[in-house]
Amino acid sequence: MRIADKMAFNQVNQNLTKNRSDMADLQNQAATQKRINKPSDDPLASARVLTARTEERGNTQFIKNINNAKSFLEFSDQSLSELTEILVRAKELAVSQSNDASGNEESRMVTASEVEQIYNQSIQIGNRKLGERYIFGGQKTQTTPFNQSGDYFGNDSDMKIQTQKDAFVAMNLPGSKVFLGRGLGGDGVVRAQYETPTDVESLKNFQHQEIQRQEQNELIDSNYLETRGPASERRSSRLDKQDPVTGSGGVNLFSTLKNLEISMRTNDKEGIQDALDTLDQAISQVVLARSEVGSRIMAVNNTMDSLQKAVVDNKVTASQLEDADAFQVISDINKTDSTLKATLETSGKLIQPSLLDFLR
Repeated sequence: MRIADKMAFNQVNQNLTKNRSDMADLQNQAATQKRINKPSDDPLASARVLTARTEERGNTQFIKNINNAKSFLEFSDQSLSELTEILVRAKELAVSQSNDASGNEESRMVTASEVEQIYNQSIQIGNRKLGERYIFGGQKTQTTPFNQSGDYFGNDSDMKIQTQKDAFVAMNLPGSKVFLGRGLGGDGVVRAQYETPTDVESLKNFQHQEIQRQEQNELIDSNYLETRGPASERRSSRLDKQDPVTGSGGVNLFSTLKNLEISMRTNDKEGIQDALDTLDQAISQVVLARSEVGSRIMAVNNTMDSLQKAVVDNKVTASQLEDADAFQVISDINKTDSTLKATLETSGKLIQPSLLDFLR
């Protein structure tokens, strides 16, 4: 086979190009400490690395969601703790003024002032904000949940955040459940009456159910007959008949405190004695709500632990696939450098003779 000068030149050019390309790739690996710098370096490993990074980004966002939910839940738990303390104080006052042996008309009038302060404090707790959002307003976080009369202007829906793929957790408890006793199940668990709408159709159904619920509440309020005297002046003083521990209903904390205050101002011993039972129900109601918040905090903490471990595992997986072995890279660079020098020396000898050498 005849070897032409052009064939020799192409062979030399091809070898030099390959050696310089290998040297450039190795130098790039040494500079970035990455074995894979573009998908063509290793298509299969690149796909696995991209998958691991995608999962890592998703888990990182889930962790941010959980931190946001934890701050909301922990602040709610703190508020419910304070609410429990003031309700216990209200019960102590009611016990001390429930009979003539420990109270009289003057002492009940003085104690009524403290009960009024407890009532105002409970309203303030119901209207607490974390940042710019009310924590007991349901999904209406920009609307003040309660007015001074104890009327509720929020809704009964939960704000749910995604903590994992296809996993959601409610980060709040609507004030209607905590303070008004709505949505308490017979098992004592505070739960939402409706699921959070996830599409247009479920949103329409939710709005329709909300309208029906409001109409039903208005009908019940209009048909309800008050049976007591001064302590039942206000419409919101109506109490649910079922205990939150044994039944499916709850109590209105605000009306319970207001009834107790009115009974003390009117020197109504029977009214004060009746308030003891409802105060027990109110305390149980808040404790149940607080236990629900605590269970959610425990759940998000466990989820965060697993997510943080998943983030570390994804980093390890990506590192094993794409990180370069520094010792191997340096060794390959030295070997390729020697090969390149040898190629240059032999190529110079191979293409050194030319036609000009024979035209002297």
